[in-house]
Amino acid sequence: MSNQNATVLLSRILSLRENSSFHLILDSLTQSSFYLMKEYVHHLNHNYKIAYLSYETVNRPRYATDFFDCTEVAIDQVVSFIKTQMKNASPTSKLVVIIDSLNYISNENLTQFISNIVGPNVVLIATFHTNCVAPFTRHANYPSSLSLLTYIASTIFEVEPLLSQSVDEETIERSVLRLNFPINAQLNSDVFKLTLTNRRKSGRSLVYRFSIQSKSHTYEILNNASRAKDDDEEDEMLKNLTTFNLTTSNKQKLAREQVELPFMQAQETLGSAGGAIVYEFEKDDDYDEEDPYEDPF
Repeated sequence: MSNQNATVLLSRILSLRENSSFHLILDSLTQSSFYLMKEYVHHLNHNYKIAYLSYETVNRPRYATDFFDCTEVAIDQVVSFIKTQMKNASPTSKLVVIIDSLNYISNENLTQFISNIVGPNVVLIATFHTNCVAPFTRHANYPSSLSLLTYIASTIFEVEPLLSQSVDEETIERSVLRLNFPINAQLNSDVFKLTLTNRRKSGRSLVYRFSIQSKSHTYEILNNASRAKDDDEEDEMLKNLTTFNLTTSNKQKLAREQVELPFMQAQETLGSAGGAIVYEFEKDDDYDEEDPYEDPF
């Protein structure tokens, strides 16, 4: 994918025009998700209904149509609030649910909580703080919250500070451990680095890195758009293997990504038949109404 197409993809995701129901934002002490959320607000039009679930935010953001304080309520009450918002929302528009921090939800209830919120007309945009210490879990071999979230999310944003030449990543990592940050590090700035992981319908994951200018709402590709790792390894293995060209070009990869596989179409109507075996007759089928054994039902 070219640089121009990568920036178009980013704009489509931020404006919720891309088919992605769970957007996960990974931030840290060095760069919060605040300015990325401003990019969402900049791209969203006024037709969207935004329900804000607060675990850390005291005041209701101006762009939120509904605000719910989750600090002293059970998870069931939070889900009930979202279900009510879904019923009141227009059937032709999407409901946007924003969660300022998923760290307050227990590891055992995390996947069920998200599955109860996400739906065909619901888009979940949630932040997870990577620097927070993971709470103790009863199941030693159970995946961490970060592993679960990155596995089920269809779009992953990782925000990082855009470091200057005088400050390297090792210095920042040591500063995080000691909570003693250098003055010239430009942390939590409106100019930051964004790593986008986009999972296509085919199952492939594409990774792109951007430099985001939040004030001007401009995006710039960093080190060119990177392709999926599995494609790079595959091309390297097939290179110089035969006299034939077994590799695929960027144009061919883009065309392959846009092909919607049959099993993805089947998932859209999953459960509509109640688990029964459904046979749809075609025009060339020979069906005899008088023969009872011809009826597949």
